[in-house]
Amino acid sequence: MFVTFEGPEGSGKTSQIIPLVNTLRQKGYKVFATREPGGTTIGDQIRQVLTRLDNKSMNPRTEILLFCASRAQLVDETITPRLEKGEIVLCDRFTDSTLAYQGYGHGLDLDFLRRLLNFATNGIKPDLTLLLDVDPEMGLRRRINSGGEWNRLDAYELAFHQRVRQGYLKMAQEEPDRWVVVDAGQTPEKVQAVLQKSLLNHLEMFKKRQKKGS
Repeated sequence: MFVTFEGPEGSGKTSQIIPLVNTLRQKGYKVFATREPGGTTIGDQIRQVLTRLDNKSMNPRTEILLFCASRAQLVDETITPRLEKGEIVLCDRFTDSTLAYQGYGHGLDLDFLRRLLNFATNGIKPDLTLLLDVDPEMGLRRRINSGGEWNRLDAYELAFHQRVRQGYLKMAQEEPDRWVVVDAGQTPEKVQAVLQKSLLNHLEMFKKRQKKGS
């Protein structure tokens, strides 16, 4: 089962994935967690280019191609092999980030982006996407207050981040069977509880579908 985590900056995706992995492993599942951009030696090098603050002159088309290059490597080197072994793969961002940031955020053509993403991923799509939804102003404040990495994408103007959030919510509305929207403005403990419940419920449904198909 392939599970992706999406959300605006400061939504808490990265910190929430670790306890989810621990919970699933305690229940006997084989789980692997990765992230985008990155997750491979080549992808991590691309990540450095994408996030550096001194690369503010980067064209949005350059941005999308670099993201897709990192993603193609991650799919072939890590995600596909582990899914074929029957593992659960949790990925911090995937194709929907491109549609939200480069599509809705930068205004690039969504239909073209979907074709490009299909090529980069070999057609792989998430079975479940957990959207950690948070107001962009709150999310950016969290990023600043956390003292963590402040990167080139964080530094976009607030209006950009607002478009990204609306894009995410629109995609979730259009595909409700795949998406679960979680209020990330709650305490981390409450968010984790909702994520665990949603993920475990979907895992049960996923196993039932597999049994019917076998």
